[in-house]
Amino acid sequence: MDLSIEELERHIDELRADMRRAAQAGDRVLVEELREELREAQASWEEALTQVAARTPAADGRPAATSVAPRARGEAIGRGVRGSLLPLREQVHHALTLLTVPAAPRLIVAVHQAFFGTVIPNSRLTSLRRDEERSFRAAPFARPYYLCPALTADRLGPSRGLLSISTWPIAERIIGPLSPRVHFLTAAIKVAEAIARTPEPRPEALRLLARFAANIPGGADGSGPGTVIEAARAELAIHEEADRITREEAGKRAGRLTDVQRLFGVRFEVVSVVEDAG
Repeated sequence: MDLSIEELERHIDELRADMRRAAQAGDRVLVEELREELREAQASWEEALTQVAARTPAADGRPAATSVAPRARGEAIGRGVRGSLLPLREQVHHALTLLTVPAAPRLIVAVHQAFFGTVIPNSRLTSLRRDEERSFRAAPFARPYYLCPALTADRLGPSRGLLSISTWPIAERIIGPLSPRVHFLTAAIKVAEAIARTPEPRPEALRLLARFAANIPGGADGSGPGTVIEAARAELAIHEEADRITREEAGKRAGRLTDVQRLFGVRFEVVSVVEDAG
């Protein structure tokens, strides 16, 4: 995301204000996340300032320096590896929107790097779901969307390690016995279609497609995304209908849940039973 130096300054001010509010609310996890975004924004501001100085003639009439200071250059390179100025939840939202199915953090990270050019630190995804639930409980539906777990078809509990988007229909957020394979094939198709639309795909995107192709019968027989799409659709036709029925039946049962449970799943507490010795 390219911002002017004025926009970066406003963004930095907003991040500082958000950090202050998070600190006052006692939300240490959010404070740390915002602190990292603030570091990245400040590094971008330093780089923008260096570029402004390079374009501006010196006061003594000498030509402006055209090289970037080593520290600023290092920060710019580092920022390209770490991530963008977009909040973490928006980066995850971008990746999930491309995939259209629940996904594990590892795949989300790979997709965002392949198509959006930045790396999401895997460690930062660990607490994201917990932060989203805390935010929803504090102010339900205050955000246009929430990142929440996929739900298991049998108990409608949170599925370990799979993220989805709250605005998806409930049946699309449910995981049945066939769903992992169906979602893998669907994700392969979406990745292949995205590559087909891209004039010059990133090497990371082509490597990601190759990993999908290697696990689909016939997917690696040809070259290019078209082969993967055809092979994935052929297998998807075998499982898709049965998986859809399972998920839709579970979705009907989810109508009885509370808003929090529909988004973040039903949690079952362990109850200790003490037998009567008499």
